[in-house]
Amino acid sequence: MLSLSMVVRNEAERIEACLASVAGFVDEMVLVDTGSSDATVAIAERCGAVVHQLEWPGDFAPARNHALSLVQGDWVLVLDADEQLTPEAREPLRTLMAEPDLLLVNLLRRELGARQSPYSNVSRLFRRHPAIYWSRPYHSMVDDSVTALLEQEPHWRLADCPVVALLHDGYRPELLASSDKAQRLREAMEAELERRPGDPYACAKLGGLELSEGHRERAISLLEQGLARVTPGTPEHYELLLHLAMALADPEPARARALYRQAIALPLDARLTAAARLNLAALLLGQGELAEAAALTQAVTAAAPELALGWFNRGLIARQQGQLAKAISAYRQALALDPDHPEAHQNLAVALLLIGDIAGARSSFRLAISLLAQQGRSGEAEALRQRASGLVKLDP
Repeated sequence: MLSLSMVVRNEAERIEACLASVAGFVDEMVLVDTGSSDATVAIAERCGAVVHQLEWPGDFAPARNHALSLVQGDWVLVLDADEQLTPEAREPLRTLMAEPDLLLVNLLRRELGARQSPYSNVSRLFRRHPAIYWSRPYHSMVDDSVTALLEQEPHWRLADCPVVALLHDGYRPELLASSDKAQRLREAMEAELERRPGDPYACAKLGGLELSEGHRERAISLLEQGLARVTPGTPEHYELLLHLAMALADPEPARARALYRQAIALPLDARLTAAARLNLAALLLGQGELAEAAALTQAVTAAAPELALGWFNRGLIARQQGQLAKAISAYRQALALDPDHPEAHQNLAVALLLIGDIAGARSSFRLAISLLAQQGRSGEAEALRQRASGLVKLDP
């Protein structure tokens, strides 16, 4: 028996799609609502979920542990409302759960719209065992309890799902900008670092946040602290290397290149290291090393053909190589996967202009300008309009 376990609050816009993605796969759906004021509970119950109420305890770990105590399944799948199970993951997961010595399955999650790290690994499918519980603030996880359990009961195994199992829509820039998620993450990680100075996981998360907010010096300090204590080959190791390389790309490009290469060399799924490959390719592109940059982006599109960003970068490099037909093909593949990417429309417009397709260039410039405006980037939209107007007649 497989149980779905969730903690929710005010997720009326997303809960139905989430629950629909597991319908017919899980045997029960148990939700803990922490005070919704919208239609979340009604929608969940209409979808067949059993909903319990809990006053928000101030942290996800105790809330998730309460939800875990309510399920009955032999296995537990844990989702957030902004996640969906992919159809192609169902059969591989059923096969894995049938293995008698398997304790936990790591799920490859695609981060829709994320500007960095388009994939992550999350330990969200595990056997219901009294020793497994959630810990750590904000980004709560069962990993600590699983590690302790394996020391006591070493016969258990862990496994990775071989396909993308989850789609996550929570890291799109516009969603982060409209929520207090970053501030809550900061507060939780600062508190964790006070309790556990130099903790690699907290250093990775807080270091990445500091970098995204432009606090480069503190980001570097935190990331280096985390690297000094990290377990080699872990996802935290990769995240620390990736963000430190990003922080050093301008002042120390040679060191950044070395860090990216270390990240790529870790024994992780190739999709998990896509960001390091693409960032290294961009760095090499800027230094004129086109052959290796092209090889890196080709490796990304081979491992993750569904990733629009990989095709976009292939287009950038092909254009620099003077291969306009390949660049146009790559941009179009990127846009087939992500039609709302203004930079892809803009670069496609330039490539079409270079081969003499004026009508196509005009259309692509218009789409890029429109998307920038829709995404709240009005200054960039107007700047592009002025530049493009000097190349083609934009108005009918």
